[in-house]
Amino acid sequence: MFNENIGKDIRALAFEKSIDVEKVFTALEDALSTAAKKYYRTREPIHTTLDRENGHVEVFILKQVVATPEDVEDPIVQLTVEDARKIDPAAEAGGTLRLDHIAKVVVDIVEDPITEIRTWDARKIDPEVESGDLVQIPLTKPPEELGRIAAQSAKQVLYQKVREAEREKIYREFVGKVGTLENGYVKRFERGDMIVDLNGKTEGIIPRSNQSRAERYAQGDRIKAVITEVHTQPKGPQVVLSRTHPDLLIKLFEMEVPEIYDGTVVIKGAVREPGERAKIAVMSRERDVDPVGACVGMKGGRVQSIIRELRGEKIDIIPWDEDIVKYAQNSLAPARITRVSVTSDAEAHKPHLDVIVDNDQLSLAIGKRGLNVRLAADLIRAKIDIKSEEEVKDEVADALSQMLQAALAEAREETNVRDIEGLDEELATMLEDAGYDDLDSILNATPEDLSAIDGIDLETAVAIIDTARSFDSLSEDDEDRYDTEVDEEYAEDEEEGEEEGGEAEAGDEAAEGESEDSEVEEEAGRES
Repeated sequence: MFNENIGKDIRALAFEKSIDVEKVFTALEDALSTAAKKYYRTREPIHTTLDRENGHVEVFILKQVVATPEDVEDPIVQLTVEDARKIDPAAEAGGTLRLDHIAKVVVDIVEDPITEIRTWDARKIDPEVESGDLVQIPLTKPPEELGRIAAQSAKQVLYQKVREAEREKIYREFVGKVGTLENGYVKRFERGDMIVDLNGKTEGIIPRSNQSRAERYAQGDRIKAVITEVHTQPKGPQVVLSRTHPDLLIKLFEMEVPEIYDGTVVIKGAVREPGERAKIAVMSRERDVDPVGACVGMKGGRVQSIIRELRGEKIDIIPWDEDIVKYAQNSLAPARITRVSVTSDAEAHKPHLDVIVDNDQLSLAIGKRGLNVRLAADLIRAKIDIKSEEEVKDEVADALSQMLQAALAEAREETNVRDIEGLDEELATMLEDAGYDDLDSILNATPEDLSAIDGIDLETAVAIIDTARSFDSLSEDDEDRYDTEVDEEYAEDEEEGEEEGGEAEAGDEAAEGESEDSEVEEEAGRES
């Protein structure tokens, strides 16, 4: 029997750990059952009950009753209804039988302590037993007399059960908060991981991989982080937080921008390169509300507070657009885009955008180490290839040149040797008989090749090749026409680009004017 104050002590422990008091009582009963099994050296299903008021402990064995011997799968925990009725005449199959003792065979030399007991020890219970008899050992030993080893086992089980109850309580509390922002204090550092005190009782962890390289925290510093995972693993903090997840940026904007919190402005996407740059796309559900202006705030006050929280991380606030071309142009800001063409990428199952920019805008569009285009591609969920006007012009020129060369080669192959103007009919016949039956074969031949034909000397061979080259004047004329076509095409594209750029600049100036007017009106409103 425990002290009568055991109930108060258990309730105090449950209050301290913020867990259900009944779970602590159950954990203690399991611990006492484990201690009893250690003491009595048995595999019997020992159970323990603890009176919640007076601390009285009762130890007993609970066995399942089955109908026939064939139904017995484990004789340690089951017995037949016939054997059960010898102990309790009211026993029925399918029920349970409660025993206040365990049975062991009396032997002189114990080989299996689980099922056997020495004669000397058995006679302490029943002085008349002999070797080979079955002795019943009563389960009446008080808990405080179960021994040191049994007590250690009970302590370990109790600690484990209470710890499991604590972790289950933490899991239920935080599993619904995944993706939310939590405040805490830096408690300590463990091998680069940051341990955060969340509410005075629960610890969270920010792994090294979830920490920004641009941030430095000391013990005791206040910190904001977003919950990314809550697990039930037996070791370490259960709540995993992050300072690098895009959800952190979204939650900070929700805190700072009332229009986002009430749903007037909607965040359509956010991407980050922690410590360097971030992009966030916003749209407004009301025509009169500017989503970008709402996020920036008066004189940039709202976005600046978020930048300070992220330790100087640059933030691009982008207006979302349903048209992927306009959305891509906005996402690649501050670079000016000349034009965008969209194709599909069947393997990646997402759009493929070819973006053309002026030569002086190429480095700005790509960004440092490709950061700007990489963030833009992640934001619009598309593959983006950026090229300058010069690169595209060279690619088109190469493609047209290849097409022209192929057309010329085909025309030469279709021109018979007899159709070459200025070539003697007799020579044409000799060339045709020797296998040089078209213009292309003669142009590709050398004087030595042609002079090997009977009746044609070296001087004549040179004259034949010169005649063929004179006839092949189409190549030079087509080259000139090709250069003229390319120049005219890009002249038109550049004019269109300048017109679009002028419209964009006019739009930007108008937007700036509207922004200044709105700031003046807002200041006047505040003064009034």
